[in-house]
Amino acid sequence: MKKVLAIIKPFKVDEVKDALTGMNINGMTISEVKGFGRQKGHKEIYRGAEYQTDFVPKVEMKIVVADEQVDQVVDVIIGAAKTGKIGDGKIFIIPIEDVIRIRTHETGISAL
Repeated sequence: MKKVLAIIKPFKVDEVKDALTGMNINGMTISEVKGFGRQKGHKEIYRGAEYQTDFVPKVEMKIVVADEQVDQVVDVIIGAAKTGKIGDGKIFIIPIEDVIRIRTHETGISAL
């Protein structure tokens, strides 16, 4: 199993969620996060004054899938989240040793 951790633009969350749901991914966790990469923040104007924001708002999506689903999940996320502009985000693939469903004590893929 692998955890696919995607950091994307907030306005793309629904598109990505709908695309993943369409391929029968039935569980994900999202968190609102802030950060920066090559983008190095951005400038905003508030009440006529321009100021620099060092951390850009993003959404972090976590999806745990079987090894054979990883490539398809990554392709779906890229297809739904890509704008072609700087700051589209990143995807990280992380190995998962095991998963346990608390209610039933199921383990492994059946616990997903």
